[in-house]
Amino acid sequence: MKRTLTVMAVAAIVAGCQTTDPYTGESKYNQTSTGAAIGAAAGAALGALTSSDGDREKGVLTGLAVGAAAGGGIGYYMDRQEDALRQELRGTGVQVERNGDQIQLIMPGNITFNTGSADLQARFMPVLNSVSKVLTKFDKTYVEVDGFTDSTGSADFNQGLSERRASTVATYLNQSGVERPRLEATGWGERHPVASNETAEGRAQNRRVEINIRGGYAR
Repeated sequence: MKRTLTVMAVAAIVAGCQTTDPYTGESKYNQTSTGAAIGAAAGAALGALTSSDGDREKGVLTGLAVGAAAGGGIGYYMDRQEDALRQELRGTGVQVERNGDQIQLIMPGNITFNTGSADLQARFMPVLNSVSKVLTKFDKTYVEVDGFTDSTGSADFNQGLSERRASTVATYLNQSGVERPRLEATGWGERHPVASNETAEGRAQNRRVEINIRGGYAR
């Protein structure tokens, strides 16, 4: 009976997980509900383990409720941040991708930097202004800025260029109001390509900046 109550409660939360993305029309899992389901399961298990036999049912249900609230809270926060980013970045060419409690912004080279340069293109600044606007509002997340290049030129040059580009973006975000302790900049050079470097189109995709936003920052 106790196990049945737990399974039924978690199943009820999971049932509400699937939604339709209003921007793409695609079916996806709502991260708030998914986080709540995971938290509920973990909380229920912990409640069962830490309760005496006579109070185990109460412990399971209490743990389930607390876990669902905690898990759902993280997901809800990231859901709201994702929606705000999609609205701000619509039509800019920036891809917004969601993976659990992480949001990834992929910024192609044609809107970020000129070839071989770590100086921001003028048209990239309004994009970063929009990003910093959302990050300043949702200030309980870490922000990882990753720079990448294609394979043209030497590996050493590309590594240094990617580091300078990541640092430039992180500095701009900081100057736009994002607290420095939240920011981390890393250059990956020509590593981790997302397309073939054998074609111009592929190299253009590999020249990019990614901003990874994840929960867990405590002020």
